Amino acid sequence: MHEMSVALAVIDQVETAAAQTGDVGAVRSVRLRVGELAGVVPDSLAFCFELACAGTLLEGAELVLEPVPGRARCTPCAHEWAVGMPPRLNCPECNGPDAELLSGRELQIAAVQWADGDPTRAPAREPISEEC
Repeated sequence: MHEMSVALAVIDQVETAAAQTGDVGAVRSVRLRVGELAGVVPDSLAFCFELACAGTLLEGAELVLEPVPGRARCTPCAHEWAVGMPPRLNCPECNGPDAELLSGRELQIAAVQWADGDPTRAPAREPISEEC
């Protein structure tokens, strides 16, 4: 289950941001943007996140998952569509196979709320590696 690796990577990035911010005693919540094509099972990630947070700055933090639908654009005709699951990558308008994936593979920390109540945008960081 790679969701545990993802949870550990999120915790590491939030703890690093907390250290850079300074004077952070705890984290209230973490909001993640999770694309429908990212290969992450939301319930498994939430379970792993809760387990992995024990004994860290994030213990008791709420994990808020923001789903991002998969969308594609046909290169020849510029039609855009929701790809769904399993993903439909042929254009429903012209049936062309040349499509650009616009969204749906995201796995990013969107925001962190420190225990003092101030919502803070997560520092600009690379998305969480899919190799976790």
